[in-house]
Amino acid sequence: MGQIICAGLGPGDPDLISVRADRAIRGARHVAYFRKPGRQGQARRIVEGMLAPDAVEYPMEYPVTTEIPFDSPVYNDLLSAFYDDWADRLAALARDADVVVLCEGDPFLYGSFMHLYVRLKDRAQVAVIPGIPGMVGCWNASGTPMTWGDDVLTVLMGTLPEDDLARHMAGSDALVIMKTGRHLPRVRRALAAAGRLDDALLVERGTMPGQRIARLADVMAEDCPYFAIVLVHGRGRRPVALPDGARPDAGLPDVPLPHAPLPGAAE
Repeated sequence: MGQIICAGLGPGDPDLISVRADRAIRGARHVAYFRKPGRQGQARRIVEGMLAPDAVEYPMEYPVTTEIPFDSPVYNDLLSAFYDDWADRLAALARDADVVVLCEGDPFLYGSFMHLYVRLKDRAQVAVIPGIPGMVGCWNASGTPMTWGDDVLTVLMGTLPEDDLARHMAGSDALVIMKTGRHLPRVRRALAAAGRLDDALLVERGTMPGQRIARLADVMAEDCPYFAIVLVHGRGRRPVALPDGARPDAGLPDVPLPHAPLPGAAE
């Protein structure tokens, strides 16, 4: 009996794939990956040149992506049937051989594989290889530490209602906003309402070819692709020299957020 092995691919640069995932991918004879119809798929692009010549590929093509609102019953029904179908197919394949499923970032952090995992874990042998989350690659690409001391880091989805976004943004020190794309105007308004817009960066295709980092305030609403994350870096406490005569319990002076050079930023 084979296994279903989900290989986390990391943020996009093939050099950031783990040794374990690299070994599984290169040795795979059956490889499945998600993609939009008619597209190569981001996961497949990352492993270009890594697959064995005789590997059999199984593109799992989403029946819908952004054409229907994600909270629509139709959207839920289509995606549920899609995951049910592919869980059945993968379980059948794994009766005789290992199957490697590719997943960008880390499979258990907003990854599509999670929906297959909950359908498969009690009926097949499933192994998950962790990957570096995409957000980690993005904040390292920014050249600025993401959190300091006891900063609170909050991860938000751009699909949330604007009031909810603003509330979370105002109550956290460091922010990651995913699923921006067409939701960018809402994200921008929420950041402005929370007083955080001036510190926000947009990272497009972090660690991948065509990487761009720009201040969100300088980016047009229509200029935001799907593979983009908004970051607001924390400004928490850090060890610095206190002024002469200052008491140790007086607290540390505020240290401004260092701004890294922004390759590709708007002039």
